[in-house]
Amino acid sequence: MNQRWYLAIDLGTGGTKVGAVAEDGRVLHAEFSSVDTDLTDDGGCEQDTEQWWIGTVASIRHVLAALDEPSECAGIGITGQWGSTVAVGGDGIALAPCVLWSDHRGAPWSKKVTGGTVKVSGYAPAKIVQWLRLAGGAPNPNGADPTGHAQFLKHERPDAYRRAAALIEPVDFVGLRLTGRTAATPASMIGSWLTDNRPGAAVGYDATLVKLARRDRAKLPDLIATGSVLGTLLPDVAAELGLPISTPVVCGVPDLHTAAMGAGAVADFAGHISISTTAWVSAPVPFKKADVIHQLASIPGLREGSYLIANNHETGGSALRWLRDAVLTDGGYDTLTAQAAAAAPGSGGVIFCPWLNGERSPVSDENLRASFLNVSVATTRADLIRAVLEGVAYNARWLLEVTEKFAGRPLDGLRLLGGGATSDLWCQIHADIIGRRIQQVADPVNVNLRGAAWFAALHLGHLTLDEIAARAPTARTFEPSAQTAPTYARSYSEFVRLAKAQRQMYRRLNGPRAR
Repeated sequence: MNQRWYLAIDLGTGGTKVGAVAEDGRVLHAEFSSVDTDLTDDGGCEQDTEQWWIGTVASIRHVLAALDEPSECAGIGITGQWGSTVAVGGDGIALAPCVLWSDHRGAPWSKKVTGGTVKVSGYAPAKIVQWLRLAGGAPNPNGADPTGHAQFLKHERPDAYRRAAALIEPVDFVGLRLTGRTAATPASMIGSWLTDNRPGAAVGYDATLVKLARRDRAKLPDLIATGSVLGTLLPDVAAELGLPISTPVVCGVPDLHTAAMGAGAVADFAGHISISTTAWVSAPVPFKKADVIHQLASIPGLREGSYLIANNHETGGSALRWLRDAVLTDGGYDTLTAQAAAAAPGSGGVIFCPWLNGERSPVSDENLRASFLNVSVATTRADLIRAVLEGVAYNARWLLEVTEKFAGRPLDGLRLLGGGATSDLWCQIHADIIGRRIQQVADPVNVNLRGAAWFAALHLGHLTLDEIAARAPTARTFEPSAQTAPTYARSYSEFVRLAKAQRQMYRRLNGPRAR
């Protein structure tokens, strides 16, 4: 192998992906290990961290075995889901299942943390002013974040909470198991809103924010600068993996960061849309800012002093997976999208609202649910499938409009990535509904592997951001169709109205009083 290569670990919600990535961005070999998610009737979502680790080790070994006379690994990069919580003991072993980003069992306590006698959108004015001034964002009153998770563990898993040496994010858990070091960064801890993220602020937890969030300082991991080398491999881990002990491990960062990196969207206002299990719209920006009404914030970015727009749709590509697994159980994704192509744009008037697990941005409401609307006896299977693809794209347009208002300008060169971007039809639907040119990222399902490798390369001093931007490949460009614009404009306006019109109904059906 004539160029440096990196081992990239992507701990996604659906499972762990590991790849060997060349410095030019080519994924030389990748392996995937699925992970089970345990769902509970009271809003719980958990995963077994040992299943993560076993899958990670097995995947690394398979990747290394597949390489043709590999040279020495230049470094390890880690990315994955964020806003989740693992309680670990002093030995680095998890004391309870990971509480996932979508778990909102902490809501009753989160509402007390964020609220007060007077509340605006769930926040006491004096509290939200402090959060926004220092952190640029705030915990979510719906409990689906580390603030809510910590409260849930404290009250409902008291033994695990008492024994915990630290409550850490999944990417930091992987780093801990590789190196033996319990540490986090402002980027990996952003979902906790415990750091002063103003330009020039020192790396560390802010005492005011820790107190506001009612967090136990003793259970927070050591904080190091984003991009730091966490350490090298533990001897027993190195032996198990078949890698040198000296292999450097760069601290983990959220998949939001590596998506931007892997897509080459690293310049200010360079936009990307991710359609993976969840979905988001993001871009680097040169400022700290927050919009708590729509749950947007600019968070610590790809390097010290930079920022990245953060938001999230709770359901993205998982809407199509739900349709495949729960409704139309007789075909794969390629079959479904081929059938969807037979339906006319607009899906015969059917509108799908993709809020299968509530929503976070641009409205924060754990009670929202999905629905097919305007179904008739004339509705076909193809209409229903296409309606799901269009519903996810309507949601993306809704979030893009709010995100661009937040950014103060249109985002440049929208790049589409994630599993959803493997479908040319879905790319075209996004271009048509959004009304903008869409660039399909090459090898879109491995963008986070490429991004994790490039993040490691950047912070090991092997590449610059300009070099990364120049190397990021795109596959195709999709132009919006003028013919479909009137149909989609009409359906989109109804889509946005539906979210607002149905909120009280879903609160009655799914809110605390309905349980």
